[in-house]
Amino acid sequence: MKKAILAIIILCAAGLAHAVEEIRLWHSMSGALGAELDRLVARYNASQKDYRVVSYFQGAYDEVMADEIEVRKGTRRQPHIVQVNESATADIMRSDAARPLWQILQESGRMPDAKYLPAVSGYFSDAQGRLLALPFNGSTPVLYYNRDAFRKARLHPEKAPHTWYEMPKTLAALVESGQACALTTAWQSWVLVENMSAWHNQRFATEHNGMSGAGARLAFNTRLMVRWISMLASWQKSGYFTYSGRGKEAEARFASGECAMLTSSSASYSELRKNARFDLGVAQLPYYDDFDEAPQNTLVGGSALWALAARAGSGYRGVADFFAYLLRADVQADWHQRTGDVPLTTAAYELTRKQGFYRTHPGHEIAVRQLLLQPTEDSRGIRLGGLRRIRGIIDEELESVWNGGKTPLDALNAAVRRGNLMLEDIR
Repeated sequence: MKKAILAIIILCAAGLAHAVEEIRLWHSMSGALGAELDRLVARYNASQKDYRVVSYFQGAYDEVMADEIEVRKGTRRQPHIVQVNESATADIMRSDAARPLWQILQESGRMPDAKYLPAVSGYFSDAQGRLLALPFNGSTPVLYYNRDAFRKARLHPEKAPHTWYEMPKTLAALVESGQACALTTAWQSWVLVENMSAWHNQRFATEHNGMSGAGARLAFNTRLMVRWISMLASWQKSGYFTYSGRGKEAEARFASGECAMLTSSSASYSELRKNARFDLGVAQLPYYDDFDEAPQNTLVGGSALWALAARAGSGYRGVADFFAYLLRADVQADWHQRTGDVPLTTAAYELTRKQGFYRTHPGHEIAVRQLLLQPTEDSRGIRLGGLRRIRGIIDEELESVWNGGKTPLDALNAAVRRGNLMLEDIR
């Protein structure tokens, strides 16, 4: 009898183990972020017994997209979820590779009663405001500054310039105090062009930046952008602004103390705080106060988790369960506080406030506040095919301004023209 009972227990255990369904997640997060993702996945797996999420690091964002396309051809084992950079949103939508998130949650009965940060969810939503994918590691540009450098220049260490018109006086004082580099920027296309357009409620492209459908064309060679790039070019000649590169090279120059101010992603706050050997300040991205609709909202950058199409119904139930877990306020708040990414829901934001996190990490709240305003049709996001290549074109043309080869107007016109030719080819 004992042997029979033991055999039944073993068979039941084997049946239960077999019932646990594997959900495969492909991602691009390495280092500290990758470790946090592994921790998050482990917590989810321990919270229930029906599904087991397994995460696979696939390399850079571009490599994940390449793998996803290969999977669609049937040459590799398909994942359930892929992490895709926000710049490839239009590309994955056009490929029909993914199913809408709202549909999966609705079919599974897991539709959460959550209020999303408007500028975060808007980027990844359809015309009815329904989420197409789950925003994951979101960020937005902010202004970082060296409070010690401000003190040396006899500037108030708690009062960073609020508008761009206030900036020259601050830059002059920093240069006069011996600062080798007063202001620099990372990710220049994203920060200087895309976000500056949204921050002032100016369109980047037609068709509401491509959010209203196909056929959008670039249109960022506006009065605002010509004024802005012209101002930066004049600051460069005066030694106030320094170009540091297309990516995050500027962050290292700022952290070393070489540059006193930096515009870059809010997601860099934790790393900069750890690496900087000075009193680090974080402030709202400055704006032109003679634009009536500014400040509007900045754009969310980062990535989203997409559920791939052609999964069995049971697979979608597991994906829905995992996504519903990720949308919980406590999970969102924990991820926000541990990684520096902005939270997806207002509930997570309020929970973080109640926990007192912003008293010791004020820079994180500044980023969230820039995303709290209800976005307009021209500040919701940018949904264009080949956006990563468009950013490369903008980088090239801006560099022609920084090296004196073109005027700001000529460079912006050229960027719009070249980008539109590329969009014609995609269409």
